[in-house]
Formats: sequence, structure tokens, C-alpha cells
Amino acid sequence: MSVVTDVAFGSPDRQSEQALREDLAAAFRIAVRMGWHESVGNHFSAAVSEDGSTFLMNPKWRHFSDVKASDLLLLDAHDDQVMASDTAPDPSAWCIHGTVHRMNPNARVLFHCHPPNATALATLQDPSMKPIDLNTARFFGKVAVDLGFGGMADEAEEGRRIAETLGDKPVLVMGNHGVSIAARTVPEAFEHLYFFERAAETLLKAYATGQPLAVMSDNLAAKTAAEWEPYAGMGYAHFEHWKRELDRTEPDYKG
Repeated sequence: MSVVTDVAFGSPDRQSEQALREDLAAAFRIAVRMGWHESVGNHFSAAVSEDGSTFLMNPKWRHFSDVKASDLLLLDAHDDQVMASDTAPDPSAWCIHGTVHRMNPNARVLFHCHPPNATALATLQDPSMKPIDLNTARFFGKVAVDLGFGGMADEAEEGRRIAETLGDKPVLVMGNHGVSIAARTVPEAFEHLYFFERAAETLLKAYATGQPLAVMSDNLAAKTAAEWEPYAGMGYAHFEHWKRELDRTEPDYKG
């Protein structure tokens, strides 16, 4: 089952759980091809229930290239016994995703990872995304920044701070850590992450020249960001392209 978006209203049709499992499994496989994965860590999740608190997430320490639809854990963000289970997720995954899905029902899909360029940006004293081209301006006014890094994100207070700082933004730059992406659907989260990683690469290369940046005015950046909105369907077309590629080369992701 494919997700259909109404471009005028921006509302995706709700997927079946199996279709959501397949999309999320595909996202893990695509992340490997993009070089966004890191060892057997990092985690993606997607809400199943209307209130967002029941969600799918990758099992503990499973390499992204091995994740299949049937492997995904079905978790309840309100269940305080999750970490006592034999199939408990990674502690940092539960801290971040469990808290965000419990506190923010609009963040139906949450990707957390450490892609090279976004993570490098997160190490800067000022990790803000400066609008210097189309891709960087795409995120104007849409990025939250968390500078409260406290080590491995595995404590309740860390999860609450992350969820509160993210708010209604699609991107959270986690200082000294990485990036989290929130969206209504897997294709939207994928496209946000794709373009944010590209935007971070452009900004870092511009910084590396040592020359002053040609930063857009707020008005121009806001105009450019708004001009991206009618192109929302690009993300779905892009994601479907990669799913077709997986269907040819790694069809086991649906299993």
C-alpha cells in the first residue's frame, strides 16, 4: 500500500501496519546506501496508533542492512516495563523515541542518526543552518537546536528535554551528538534527512573556504522555504524510486 498525499492540504492517508513496516524497513536499507548508518546503533521509529504512543522501532543492535519489516518491535510509549523485556530496545532508543512518541503525537515518524555532515555541523559552537542556497534555505525556521548534551541519551530527563526542544519542528540538531528528524510519514522523514544532510555538506564546505558566507536575508530565506512547499510530492517520488531499487536488489526487506 502506498501513501497518498493531498498536495493542497498536505494530509497523508493512514497506512496499514504492514505497509508502515515495509516503508520503515526500506528506510533502514536506504540509509545504508546513503551512508547515514553507524555500526549497529541509531534508530528510526513510526507511530501506529492514533495518539502516536504505540510505535514501531528497530530491535537492539541490528545493523540497518539486515532490518526486515517483521523484525520491527511494536512498543507502547506508556509501558514502563519495556526495558525489562527480553526483547528490550537500545536504552538510548527508548529514551529518545519512547519519550517523543509519548509527548508529541504529531511526530509520527522519528529518525535519529549520526550522518557525517549533520553530525559535523552539530559539533560547531553555532550549529545553526545558515540559508546560503536553496537546500539550506529549505530549513529556514524549521530547525530546533539542543545544546544541552549530557552524554549518552539514556536518562529520562534527556528524553524530555529532547522532546520539548524538538516541539513542532521537523529537524532537531543535537549539539555534540547528531540529528533527529520528525515527520508525519516515512517518505517525508526520509526527504527531510536527505536534504538536511546535503544542506549540512554545503554549509560545511562553504565554511571551509574561510570566506564570508552570502547569508540570505530573513525575508528571502522565508520566501525560499515557502517555495519548497509545493514540491512536497518530490519526497514521495524519491522514496518510491528507492523502494523500487530495493524490490530489485533487496526484496527481503518486506519479509
